[in-house]
Amino acid sequence: MAPAGAFRHLSLALGAAVAVLGSLILIAWKLYFRDADDSSVGWRERWEQQLRAELELSTPNGEEPHPCECQVLVLGLDGAGKSSILHYISSVEAKKHLAPTQGFNSVQLQTSGLQMDFLEVGGSKNLRSYWNQYLSKAHILVFVVDSADGSRLSTARQELHCLLAEELQLPLIVLANKQDKTDALSVAELHEGLALHTLDNQREFFLLPTSATYAGLATPNSVLHLKNLLIKLLTRN
Repeated sequence: MAPAGAFRHLSLALGAAVAVLGSLILIAWKLYFRDADDSSVGWRERWEQQLRAELELSTPNGEEPHPCECQVLVLGLDGAGKSSILHYISSVEAKKHLAPTQGFNSVQLQTSGLQMDFLEVGGSKNLRSYWNQYLSKAHILVFVVDSADGSRLSTARQELHCLLAEELQLPLIVLANKQDKTDALSVAELHEGLALHTLDNQREFFLLPTSATYAGLATPNSVLHLKNLLIKLLTRN
């Protein structure tokens, strides 16, 4: 038979767990009825902030808090280099060839108390019609453009602005990829060609030159700059 002290410790542990669960349920209850008539975006932001704060308070000493989960949606025309970018964000192994994404590709990365769930949707013409279905769950949109494919720049511009018209305030990062190519358009040329100057001032957006190759990791166009920017944007208060 177990000693009485063991039952006492078990009762205390169960009581603490019930208290934590009760506090989280209370937060959800208050937020739901307080913001029932508010916009879903504002409600989600307040919920995430308060839930994260409560979890940090209830985490025992010596344990890491559960990472905040954020989804990064990665889109762009086929051949733009989306899969290569995700590969070098999550691994620095050299890859000679990466097969084009036929449907979906996902990568999960945990760093700085943050869990980033990258979702890449293929860029072939038949898959682009599904892009908008994933916008509502995204915290940031990363749109990859092949800087050396000037013939399809107008198509990339059209697809990008169709997406932005559906999510008016979703933060945007445009990657001017394949800057290592001799015929690559400059960042300034892509800014003009993609009509980024027409974006609403309320939308936060960035345009980064990238080279999604192993050699490119050691250059100013390293895709690791994207990783650092995402961490900065998603962990700010």
